[in-house]
Amino acid sequence: MSSLDLWPIGNCQVSALIDGAAGMVWACQPQVDGDPLFCALLEPRRDGDDERDGAGRGPPGEWRVELVDMVSAEPSYAKNTPILITRMTDERGGAIEVIDFCPRFERSGRMYRPVAFARIVRPVAGNPRVRIRLNPASDWGSRDAGRTNGTNHVRYLLEPQPLRLSTDAPVGRVLDGRPFRAERALHFFLGPDEPFVGNVGEEVARMLHLTRAHWRQWVRGLAIPLEWQRVVIRCAITLKLCQHEETGAIVAALTTSIPEHEGSERNWDYRYCWIRDAYYTVQALNRLGALDVLEGYLTFLRNLIDNAEDGRIQPLYAVGGESRLDERSAPALAGYRGHGPVRVGNAAFAQVQHDVYGQIILSSAQAFFDQRLYRPANVEDFAELERVGERALDSFDQPDAGLWELRTRNHVHTYSSVMCWAACDRLAKIAAELGLDARADYWQAGAERVRQVIEEAAWVEEEGRFAATFGGEDVDASLLQLLDLQFLKPDDPRFARTLSAVERHLRRGEHMLRYATEDDFGLPVTAFNFCTFWLIEALHLTGRSGEARELYQRMLGRLTGAGLLSEDIDVETHELWGNYPQTYSLVGLINCAGLLSRPWSAVR
Repeated sequence: MSSLDLWPIGNCQVSALIDGAAGMVWACQPQVDGDPLFCALLEPRRDGDDERDGAGRGPPGEWRVELVDMVSAEPSYAKNTPILITRMTDERGGAIEVIDFCPRFERSGRMYRPVAFARIVRPVAGNPRVRIRLNPASDWGSRDAGRTNGTNHVRYLLEPQPLRLSTDAPVGRVLDGRPFRAERALHFFLGPDEPFVGNVGEEVARMLHLTRAHWRQWVRGLAIPLEWQRVVIRCAITLKLCQHEETGAIVAALTTSIPEHEGSERNWDYRYCWIRDAYYTVQALNRLGALDVLEGYLTFLRNLIDNAEDGRIQPLYAVGGESRLDERSAPALAGYRGHGPVRVGNAAFAQVQHDVYGQIILSSAQAFFDQRLYRPANVEDFAELERVGERALDSFDQPDAGLWELRTRNHVHTYSSVMCWAACDRLAKIAAELGLDARADYWQAGAERVRQVIEEAAWVEEEGRFAATFGGEDVDASLLQLLDLQFLKPDDPRFARTLSAVERHLRRGEHMLRYATEDDFGLPVTAFNFCTFWLIEALHLTGRSGEARELYQRMLGRLTGAGLLSEDIDVETHELWGNYPQTYSLVGLINCAGLLSRPWSAVR
């Protein structure tokens, strides 16, 4: 049975998910929102016997290194890298190591990050016998890739671009999938369809060395907390893998259509850049000093603003900046554990979500103050952001789909309105920094006007708290963000009463629902991991630090073997559901570690 206990690798161009037994079960090309050449995670439908009909290739949409008579497999990452090492042992004591990585290092003055996946199979004990099962799929799992071969390579006729496997393993054994003895290191490079220059073994080994050095150097520059260092480092590396470096876009997750719970049909494609999710990602990485991600994302935002018609920004975009993400199903894929549909695209791109204006400005604000950046923001950038701010002023009291992306109804959501307030508030601060006093006064007045409306329209007088929607009494977890956005202070009694209501309605033991009312698909069943981290932050900031720390430790017990989380979790079984790895959840792990950790001064 499929599991989300998966190990990501990547290079900020492509990525892959590998299971605990060296099976590459998910990978897209030529980029994260492309066609999956490995799609076994979503169970391709095939008729007949794969062993016979596939000429030994193995299951469709998978690249697996099998150890004959294997009894154990132990995956782990090379320290401070996304390089995966899986040690496999057979019943006679034979053993191999499978090393998986996507090359990433500086070459010729630029970053080398090809559309490529590299594997090394090393015998480390006894006389191990291995089988290579390589059967990429095409057109969303509808067919196996056609192939041709030469003496030392195999071409896979994939769309939109073919890939070539260059190897020093016996090509015939790769093609027929038959076992053979691994008496030396075997090297595999599945990449661009062009002749591999140099000795494949030496070159792949060199790529491994340079990739390891690159990631360790990147991690070395992070400003991490004293406690939970391994957790924070793993989350930071994975968030970095979620950035499409060519454009700066940051995807919400590496997968599509992992359901929120069994049979839910809440199966969404998260391989796109949500303005909201990206804001939280850069916020977390900024706290660690990973400014390269911020700089890339700001480039993405500036291009979006330049191309925005009438200043309107949609909630999400493709990683190349494309705006249309029409939603369709992929019938050749049965879905995770058979729970379809598998969706490609996301209809939320056409929704109205007013919080995006605040998230753009909050993501951009640091660039006006941080002198470390290669390209600090300037007055011209401020003028462009003012266009976004005007949209916030025009929209803050208008209905939208909200951050939970309701598909059949709109409300005036408090969270969206507070984000619009934050847009005005931060523009006022930026204007003051630039010495634009008149503009600072203008935006401060706008922020005060928005605040006044929120405090009246979202207020529940009988309970002395805020509601999730204007004129309503409902609560959702986004109300906890009133602290992080600086709309309320931790000692404000209004927040204390709002927190109490959120806990009463939404807390389920150690987990938090995002809301507890019916939506387009009925009542939510699983908890939303990011909301639990919002709760931890609120508990800590309101003086309940011991409880916050205990809850954080419990969440650490829910991590996959790779040290990561998906979007959702079953409140009773604690099984993970939803797309994986989820940037929201990793952000929560980083932010809470920073808040709760002892300071470095404690050990100096």
